[in-house]
Amino acid sequence: MESGDRDVIGGYGGDGTVPPPPSHAPSVGPPPPGAALRAAAAALLNVTGLGLGYALVGRWGRAVVCWAATAVLLWVALPADPDGVPAGVLVGYLLVLLVAAVDGGRIARRSAVGGAWRPGPAVGLGVVLLAVPAGGAVVYGSARDEAREQMLLERLETGDERVATASRQPFGEAKGEYGKALDVYRALGEDHPGSRAAKLVPDRLKAYYDAVSAPYAKKRHCEAVAPLTYLRTLPDSVDRKLLGELAVWPDEPLAESLYGCGVSRLVAAGGGGAELGELLRTFPESASARRVAPAIDERIKSQVAALKGADPCAATTTLRALGATASELPADSVKKLRADADKGVVDGVYACGVDQFKDGKFGAARTTLTDFARTYKSDGRAGQARNIATAAEIADDRPAAGKRLPPSKRPGGARMELVISNDAPNTVEVLYTGPVTGTVTLRACAGCERYSASEGARRACGASGRSYPKARLRLPAGEYHFLYKHGTGATSRVDSYSSGTRVQPGYTYTSCTYVIERSPLGLDLPRLPDPIQPVVSPWGAGSSR
Repeated sequence: MESGDRDVIGGYGGDGTVPPPPSHAPSVGPPPPGAALRAAAAALLNVTGLGLGYALVGRWGRAVVCWAATAVLLWVALPADPDGVPAGVLVGYLLVLLVAAVDGGRIARRSAVGGAWRPGPAVGLGVVLLAVPAGGAVVYGSARDEAREQMLLERLETGDERVATASRQPFGEAKGEYGKALDVYRALGEDHPGSRAAKLVPDRLKAYYDAVSAPYAKKRHCEAVAPLTYLRTLPDSVDRKLLGELAVWPDEPLAESLYGCGVSRLVAAGGGGAELGELLRTFPESASARRVAPAIDERIKSQVAALKGADPCAATTTLRALGATASELPADSVKKLRADADKGVVDGVYACGVDQFKDGKFGAARTTLTDFARTYKSDGRAGQARNIATAAEIADDRPAAGKRLPPSKRPGGARMELVISNDAPNTVEVLYTGPVTGTVTLRACAGCERYSASEGARRACGASGRSYPKARLRLPAGEYHFLYKHGTGATSRVDSYSSGTRVQPGYTYTSCTYVIERSPLGLDLPRLPDPIQPVVSPWGAGSSR
């Protein structure tokens, strides 16, 4: 055999030395001794995500792949996000670890571990190093939970800011902002009940209720009704367990506000009924509801007393409103107060008309007292109301007639006769006031005509043989004011005419009404002078057309 050629027998060299083990398992034949333990060690070391299984068998390229996958995972996962690692990234990483474990075990099964590494200790090291990803998962989970807590606390702060912003605005404008804040609190309390933020929600809800109900705390009852009504509806949308005692808290403040607002509006025309009605329907057994009837009764009595004051008309208007409000409320104890208010209205209408007359508001006084006499015909003051209305109508044209009210009683003593004749082709209504007040109507004079300005006083009621429509009045002595109103048959251009005179004892008086033509040039004619002459026929009355 040549010295350059040696046969290898039994694994030993011809010179007696032991050759190094092969770097790779043979592709055929049984695996080297300890293959199962080596495979387990490599698989465990690769599962840690550190690629140590590949390093053990000398596959450094594959180890670098494992390190890169772990680096990507850490780059995505850190810092911890409340939502955690995206599911796709996590699933991909786990697949990499699974492939690395299977591949590393396969390679190690057919490879002998060189150097100081031994399969047994390697398995132990793999088991120990499994604590690294496990511990990392625990630490990451804690960090993720803390991030989630911080996120929820930030949401809580957002809700607080919305409440603070809304509290600086009227409730009507801020209601939407309050609703958004409530959505934040409700979501934290109901969807994340174990979070630190959720544990703060009850205190935030108390502050929320305080902010919404701030008008009530300031005793602005009308302004408080809407926000308190809103708070009372919250148990329909928010878990009562989350609200606690707040669920029923608005009832008493709302009842008190409805009462306070309604009573404050009773003096206005038709005011207070909506709030007091809501109170009696919603909280019929409340202390506030029991105060409604006494409050309205007190208001009625105060307004009845005010009829004797400086403004009986305003008091009458208030009494009407109180009566209407009482009749509309859903409580018999309140409805029966309508009768007291109506009685006050009767006295008030009369007092109002008299006050208007005294204040020189003759047109208003006439309307008020005419309506009184027409509406309350059986009232003992109806006749006097008609007399004052008559005097007011005269005074509207002749203010001197309104210096004093007509006497409520007819005077005694002698009466003088006044005969009024009508020489006008239309009916005439004569209103008079003085020691006595009344009206008479004269029929139209058939065949009578209009006179020129120059001949009216001379020819009126002077045609022989003509029977003029007449009215006879018997008047006590005193100063009188007359208003002659031309009625049926007169054109719109026929003016009413007023005059005054003094009736003296021992005389008989006559008066004649007639119509004179206006100047064709449209010039206003002077009024006829008041003929005050204590003779048999001392005076006349005319109108211009």
